[in-house]
Amino acid sequence: MATKEDLLSDVLRLPPEERAEVAHKLLLSLEAEAEDPEAQAEWSVELERRAREVLDGRVKTVPWEQVEERISTRLGQRR
Repeated sequence: MATKEDLLSDVLRLPPEERAEVAHKLLLSLEAEAEDPEAQAEWSVELERRAREVLDGRVKTVPWEQVEERISTRLGQRR
């Protein structure tokens, strides 16, 4: 059985559209465990909207390395 590190490594090698789809499905699986049906419905709509934007090409994804660098820079500026 593959480890979570193996799975993550495999998923990160997918094209951006497929990574977005996997992320969307994972988030939906977590959402299914939510206790608040209204919040669950709202998240479902939002996740679908965001995933559709990525899949339709209206939003470009950013590699994690760039995001991590931006976060580190911003946190460094606060100190």
